[in-house]
Amino acid sequence: MNGAVPVNETVEAVARAHRDEWARLVGSLARRFGNLDVAEEAAAEAFATAVARWPTDGVPRNPAAWLTTTAQRKAVDRLRRENQRDARHREARMLHDDTPPEPLGLVDDDRLRLIFTCCHPALAMPSRVALTLRLVGGLTVPEIARAFLSQESAIGQRITRAKAKIKAARIPYRVPSADDLPARLSGVLAVLYLVFNEGYLASGPGTDPVRQDLTAEAVRLARLVRELLPDDGEVAGLLALMLLTEARREARVEGGELVTLDEQDRTRWDAALTAEGHRLVRERLVAAAAGTAPGRYQVLAAINAVHTSARDVRDTDWSQVVALYDQLARLDPSPVVALNRAIAVAELDGPEVALALVEHLGSDLDDYHPYHAARADLLRRLCRDAEARAAYDRAIGLTGNTAESAALTRRRDTLR
Repeated sequence: MNGAVPVNETVEAVARAHRDEWARLVGSLARRFGNLDVAEEAAAEAFATAVARWPTDGVPRNPAAWLTTTAQRKAVDRLRRENQRDARHREARMLHDDTPPEPLGLVDDDRLRLIFTCCHPALAMPSRVALTLRLVGGLTVPEIARAFLSQESAIGQRITRAKAKIKAARIPYRVPSADDLPARLSGVLAVLYLVFNEGYLASGPGTDPVRQDLTAEAVRLARLVRELLPDDGEVAGLLALMLLTEARREARVEGGELVTLDEQDRTRWDAALTAEGHRLVRERLVAAAAGTAPGRYQVLAAINAVHTSARDVRDTDWSQVVALYDQLARLDPSPVVALNRAIAVAELDGPEVALALVEHLGSDLDDYHPYHAARADLLRRLCRDAEARAAYDRAIGLTGNTAESAALTRRRDTLR
């Protein structure tokens, strides 16, 4: 130990250790015991012990080792208290087994095993999100409930059922094999992207329109996956996409209204995040030139790189944006991609051409508020005010984001 330290320094040390070591600790305990409940509770007890002891004993020279030893003891104590059967006692003795563990996948890392376990396709997507935020991100159940505007009891039950399903289905704690990795990794990235998007444009009327806590956590987890899989292009692409989007956060809401990209004060964008995102995109462009075809997240990141490279919206290379959307449409031929491409076409070929493209998407996107918002904007630019007003009304009725609703209402009210 280093000796007693001021309380505020201890709090910072525990918070830093929690941020850096929580996922690694839970993952290593889960691997040893094969039980997520034991892993989670032992890890939580270890951090609670740190909060109680570090102010007087001092912060350990190696906090990670201290937490690991403490958590392992807590896990053994729990098994003993519960008067476990012989099989459970064997699990406890695994703590003292010096035999190297059998390789469990393509990458031998407890955190990565934990991520793939939490994001297993056997679990429903809401369960994957909640379990990932709890066990990998270290968020509490109340924090997750607030993030997604759910009851704490519902989130708790969702996590409990997910852990029970993992146990009942004997879902292994391992990274998938090389053959299975691409398909399974896509599910992990989808979970992180979902978390980020909920923070980027919060869907609930009773919460902040932009949730920095969620976007920051998604970026942190994406960095973790990037650290563990540094050569994967889609991991790099998703991180770049998040960084380039997060860089614009300070300019996205003004006076309670969402500020669209073309109206944002670009001097308020975070230069460091923008530079990092651009660097990742450039790395992927080099890989593409060498024959590695980019995936969906890489193309989305490239589109954002074009937008954030322009000092003024008038300097945007719209022809390149449209070309990238053409590339994205080949990877993801969805109506949403077609809608975003049409918005870019409006800047290149005019609103009338774009509106014709948008109108074809109505049957697929009638309940999707960005469709009606885009259509309203195109109609406004064509001076078709009555139709634009009706489209704005429909978009306002569908959006749950307060800042976006305020911006759409203002635009509607400027019509004649």
